Amino acid sequence: MTLRPAAALPDTTAPWLLRMWPRRWWPYAQLARIDRPIGWQLLLLPCWWSASLAADAARTMPNALHLLLFLVGAIAMRGAGSTFNDIVDRDLDRRVERTQGRPVASGRVSVTRALVFLAGQALVGALVLFSLNRFSIALGLVSLLIVALYPFAKRVTNWPQAVLGLAFAYGGLMGWAAFYGSLAVPAFLLYGAAIFWTMGYDTIYALQDTRDDAVVGIGSTALYFGDRVRGGVAALYAVAVGCGTAALVTGRVGPAAYLGLAGFAAHCVWQVFRIDAADTTRSLALFRSNRLAGTILFLGLTLDALLRSQGV
Repeated sequence: MTLRPAAALPDTTAPWLLRMWPRRWWPYAQLARIDRPIGWQLLLLPCWWSASLAADAARTMPNALHLLLFLVGAIAMRGAGSTFNDIVDRDLDRRVERTQGRPVASGRVSVTRALVFLAGQALVGALVLFSLNRFSIALGLVSLLIVALYPFAKRVTNWPQAVLGLAFAYGGLMGWAAFYGSLAVPAFLLYGAAIFWTMGYDTIYALQDTRDDAVVGIGSTALYFGDRVRGGVAALYAVAVGCGTAALVTGRVGPAAYLGLAGFAAHCVWQVFRIDAADTTRSLALFRSNRLAGTILFLGLTLDALLRSQGV
């Protein structure tokens, strides 16, 4: 069984996930980006970085329950955020080739039904959030303001990736807060690293839409950097690595964590040299490769926490 062309979106990466759902549910699965798991994976990784860094600083293992809750929360809130974005952007989406087939823009899901679906996903996210300590609950609620701003940022600035960074990187604070019930310098520095990492990879992602974005008046860092996009992404990644280094230093972690950061940095350098603004297929592949970059850092932090918890 294969997806019919009308049902498959251009950037679908896991159509087999759609086929696990009844066909009548496919538009809702697409609203939640079930067929594009890279979104929740990139949302999840800063949460896991933060949880591992917090545990590493305390010389213990990351809280397994927290890691699981962040996984469920990332999937739910990525879906809710994407649904909200599609509702707000439905008129713009109809004018951009890559997005005109999205469920709300194409009329396959009404705005009313999309809002109900959004509420259901938000409820799951709320259940996860209210499973954490009070400080984390309050901190998590603040993030909703940033999430609500993102769909509108592209209409007023060439730096919507900065707003996306503030939202998508928020897990850099949440993992630490869930562990300690407070925040400290390493958490803020890790948040900064995740923000600039997000800005870098989303600039690469935005290279797919520069032509249409320019026509309809949508701003992006890809358009802002123009021919200097490789240098722009390099600068963003450099700041991310710098903030990450400072987070590890202030967190007083061990060698394995720095090895993870070095692997992350090397992957970012590889991406920069591979950027080709004219090759949309490569841009999408580079964007998706950040799943590996983020995982390398997480594994380094987790290995270091394991070693230090054993007194190594």
